[in-house]
Amino acid sequence: MEQLKNYINGELVEPVSKKYLDNYEPATGEVYSFIPDSDERDVQSAFDSAKNAFETWSKTSLENRMLILMKVADGIEKRMDEFVAAESKDNGKPQKLARAVDIPRAVSNFRFYASATQHFASESHHMPGVGINYTLRHPIGVVGCISPWNLPLYLFSWKIAPALATGNCVVAKPSEITPYTAYLLSQVCIEAGLPKGVLNIVHGLGNKVGQAIVEHENIKAISFTGGTETGKRIASIAAPMFKKLSLELGGKNPTIVFADCDFEETVKQVVTASFSNQGEICLCGSRIFIEKSIYEKFKAAFVARVKTLKVGDPNEESYVIGAIVSLQHKQKILSYIKLAQEEGGEILCGGSELKLAGRCANGYFIEPTVIEGLDYKCRTNQEEIFGPVVTLTLFENEEEVLIMANSVKYGLSATIWTNDLKRAHRVAEKVEAGIVWINSWLVRDLRTPFGGVKASGVGREGGWEAMRFFTEPKNVFIKS
Repeated sequence: MEQLKNYINGELVEPVSKKYLDNYEPATGEVYSFIPDSDERDVQSAFDSAKNAFETWSKTSLENRMLILMKVADGIEKRMDEFVAAESKDNGKPQKLARAVDIPRAVSNFRFYASATQHFASESHHMPGVGINYTLRHPIGVVGCISPWNLPLYLFSWKIAPALATGNCVVAKPSEITPYTAYLLSQVCIEAGLPKGVLNIVHGLGNKVGQAIVEHENIKAISFTGGTETGKRIASIAAPMFKKLSLELGGKNPTIVFADCDFEETVKQVVTASFSNQGEICLCGSRIFIEKSIYEKFKAAFVARVKTLKVGDPNEESYVIGAIVSLQHKQKILSYIKLAQEEGGEILCGGSELKLAGRCANGYFIEPTVIEGLDYKCRTNQEEIFGPVVTLTLFENEEEVLIMANSVKYGLSATIWTNDLKRAHRVAEKVEAGIVWINSWLVRDLRTPFGGVKASGVGREGGWEAMRFFTEPKNVFIKS
């Protein structure tokens, strides 16, 4: 079996410890490769490499930075089939989802921020009769990027690309659960001629590698996507060190369905928003609120459509839902389904582990699960499950549904389904979320700010927001 390697100073290298971790394929439950079990020594080596590269990279012309990042994007695209297969095998998601979403988006991330180097501008403020202020923006230095397992390359590149585009050097940690496409990215960066030390990828566990990145006194900024509890720990370490922080954390997103919605289209899209990527997307709508007058009709149509979703081998085109990412996560999801029943919920469909035959007999599969009859304040409706589990809740008016929608500690995204334009604007303004979609879901424009409120995070990613995060502003005044 293949042993993955760290990418430090432009080379693929073994971890200092010479130790490796098992890498499982979720669809089969079997080990198929080994991951470096890195520690603070590898992080230090990566930092030293990044520090040495920073002066040159930060002074590299914007055009040359753009050209190199474009080559990285081209390199991923040329190896599309390889990246798609690796992402599916590592994560458990259907190959057709990785081909349609994950890998093309990673390509777009690099191209978008490569282009952004040519258009990112700072401000000036004229004071008539006094002088003029202008703002310089400098790269921070060496920054840390830590990404999650659910959209591995998609979110890894979402952080790395703007950091590099603005002239920083990076020490990055992909999830130890889904490391393979980050390893392939290392190879692409070498092929693209990315200068040594500009990007360093250190594999390993969060409590070793992630901790060492966050604690390093000379890594000046941390961009992290993951769970809220981990985000709290990172903030508790990084804030007293005055590091810049961008934290994209958990979600418990409301889907609000009004009676005047386009019924058939809404049912179809809400199913997609509930169960895409096995429900393992921070933007999935896990709490579905339905107006009373259409509740029974919507429930029947929704459950009927969910029952048609085919769960199975991610390699086969006929399946739209693949495997849960890990055994541990599968057990967590099943424990919440049990909790929902204990809290008085009725399972309308799904609710069980799914056992398949053949290649996937030992894989981690769960039936898409729909539950009703729960109080909106219960744990099932308040805590992030992050799997193929949704709840249905009836509401009578806007005031009531906003109380329920806003009752959780999270505030990442929300979807609103209505043909009443005034209501759409009114509810969108009042719902506590960083992102609101009206009559749609997961429509992404890379220019827009991305992030949540409350326990869903701190700061914003995307567009100029990311370029600003990875630079330090300096105001200069010149007297007239």
